Amino acid sequence: MSRGLNKVMLIGHLGRDPEMRYTPSGRPVTTFSLATSRSWNTSDGQRRTATEWFNIVAWGNLAEICKKYLHKGQQVYIEGRLQTRKWQDKEGNRRTSVEVVAYDMVILGSGPRHESGETNETPFADAADDVDDEFPF
Repeated sequence: MSRGLNKVMLIGHLGRDPEMRYTPSGRPVTTFSLATSRSWNTSDGQRRTATEWFNIVAWGNLAEICKKYLHKGQQVYIEGRLQTRKWQDKEGNRRTSVEVVAYDMVILGSGPRHESGETNETPFADAADDVDDEFPF
């Protein structure tokens, strides 16, 4: 039997604040966009930059952590898998989207500072962790 691999690792900046909702069964799901950029020099010496946008989906405890600690513009590391979804829109057109289902998230850089001097960040979040309302770090 052969094995497959579906793994994505991204470092980028959030394009918007995370949005969280709940499934009918009560499971939290958070979505946000992530921009990654790369730069190179052309053969004539001009500097070029290209940005790629990814739709990120986090479930369960990781969804709650992302909603609480992430914000637009923040740099993060996301690890997950690619997933393709297909559906019909209101006009009956077939639609397809590719998204990254996250299972690890690490905040890079510092988050905004509150008046108390505390930062609005957690250094690491893993979808497999059992996370309560209070974090041990």
